[in-house]
Amino acid sequence: MVEIKEAVELLNDNGELNCPGFSKTMVQKYDRSKIKASGFKIKEWDYYLIHNDKYAIALTIADNSYMGMLSASVIRFEEPTEKTTSIITLFPFGKLNTDLNTKEKLNMPTNSAVGDIAVKHKNCDIRFIHDGKTRKLYCHMPNFDNGTPVTIDLTLSEEPKESMVIATPFDKNKKAFYFNQKIVGFKAEGTVIVGEEEIKFNKKNSLALLDWGRGVWTYKNTWYWGAGMQNIDGKLFGFNIGYGFGNTEKATENMLFYDGVAHKLEDVTFNIPTLDGKDDFMSPWTFTSSDKRFEMEFTPIIDRHSDTNLLVLRSNQHQVFGYFNGYATLDNGTKIEIKNLLGFAEKVYNKW
Repeated sequence: MVEIKEAVELLNDNGELNCPGFSKTMVQKYDRSKIKASGFKIKEWDYYLIHNDKYAIALTIADNSYMGMLSASVIRFEEPTEKTTSIITLFPFGKLNTDLNTKEKLNMPTNSAVGDIAVKHKNCDIRFIHDGKTRKLYCHMPNFDNGTPVTIDLTLSEEPKESMVIATPFDKNKKAFYFNQKIVGFKAEGTVIVGEEEIKFNKKNSLALLDWGRGVWTYKNTWYWGAGMQNIDGKLFGFNIGYGFGNTEKATENMLFYDGVAHKLEDVTFNIPTLDGKDDFMSPWTFTSSDKRFEMEFTPIIDRHSDTNLLVLRSNQHQVFGYFNGYATLDNGTKIEIKNLLGFAEKVYNKW
């Protein structure tokens, strides 16, 4: 594994990764103008997940060149149910429309630490505002669920000191790369109103993560991703695990987080059960790591599944929420026992 500790340009003059590897803060400098691949292949997104014991909220703003996406999800764990509504825009190519009725446009931020995104569409007003200390997440969809509106107004604070940052190349295309940061363990507070229902989030029991991605992807990919966070004995514990795309010889995105400090793991395997030769997402899973530092059982609650199939383009997603039980071992050998940690694990197949 290669850890990058000093500031470096992400891409060289040929549009290839300068330094494949991982870091614990975003020291790599992303510049979209240095990309040499086709503009149709550039993917840029910000995805936030906020949850307490009963509810989760997911918000996405994505500019995938040929399509933009504005998405909101409300997930209930007690019932359990989920509703996701996504607004699609066409051909933003790095300049996501802020309003379909005007010529105003904006670029996605080149760094997760600065920059705002505010997109106003006739069916969605969504904003991610970052003032340097807090992140304000706002979304209003007048027709979120069969005429029922949703208004999401949340504030994230107390960002952990360290996170997972990875720069991954693809063997088949030297101009392709995956540059990603996962920040796991914000404190969250605010209100979500769905129709006449009001859902409260407060710092005592509400946590959040950010999946910040920029890159050039190859056409077909299957990825696995999982994350979770929980207060354990007064300290915030979290993890990020994943694999399936690109050449991870120099780094994986597997990390533990404890009290704001990142602890690097080796390879983690998702053991998804099968039934009649197909993935059985709602039966218990297990996870194991090559260094034996992440050993978990996973009991699903709900599968947030969607399959958009446009023949040439397809996205088949299974994001499964549930409870993790097991143990994780920090760099210093400290063993953390995990009991009923609410998190998710997903398998996603994309042709895009």
